[in-house]
Amino acid sequence: MTCTGCASGTELDVDISMAFQPIYDSVADGVWGYEALVRGVDGEGAASILAQVQPEQRYRFDQECRVKAIELASRLFPPSESLKLSINFMPNAVYEPAACLRATLRAADQHGFPLTSIVFEFTEDEKVADTEHLTGIIAEYRRRGFTTAIDDFGAGHAGLSLLAEFQPDLIKIDMLIVRGIDTDPARQAVVAGIVHIAAALDIRVLAEGIETEGEYRALEALGIGLFQGYWFARPAFEALPELRFGTCTGVDP
Repeated sequence: MTCTGCASGTELDVDISMAFQPIYDSVADGVWGYEALVRGVDGEGAASILAQVQPEQRYRFDQECRVKAIELASRLFPPSESLKLSINFMPNAVYEPAACLRATLRAADQHGFPLTSIVFEFTEDEKVADTEHLTGIIAEYRRRGFTTAIDDFGAGHAGLSLLAEFQPDLIKIDMLIVRGIDTDPARQAVVAGIVHIAAALDIRVLAEGIETEGEYRALEALGIGLFQGYWFARPAFEALPELRFGTCTGVDP
């Protein structure tokens, strides 16, 4: 199986690695999984790396990020059906869903990483002009056993309209919505509405960018069980950080 877009993607001229940040499950009181965050080989931040990726290199960049995340994760933690690896992907860099999965499937097989342990999340920050194409991507990924997620929910180009078109397994509420939620009734009402809609659609909800115990407690009271942010742990370059609960501060990259 081939596609013209896959065959014509320009090679990257930047080397990449990954940092990992834990996702905390408050119900199980433990790590649910880790998100792989792109870095340079010397630890350079995501913004620095993304700025070097040209439009014609997006396909290769997307593919190399997937493979690198699986490769590093397989070294850092034993492949497990219960521990998830969350990988960001670019919907606009996926030309033909089945064909564009070949490198991912090959890497998972090579490193003995279960497909059901992989979460593919796409960000609302990337405008998706063809929702039918995106729906096809999600359908193919689910058929393979992957978990699917919308990242930065509520802060990008779409929102509820995108959710009406298709339903992922997980939505990650953007940090701009949860920031200061413990003292903000408007934000509490918005998140309560998201949680209600997600429950009706059988979608799990994760709150990201948590920086304080107050934010965490307020979100937990609203019915959210998955959390990510500096209050739990900073990302660690090519390593798995321990949960630290309140000893880290700052803004997630």
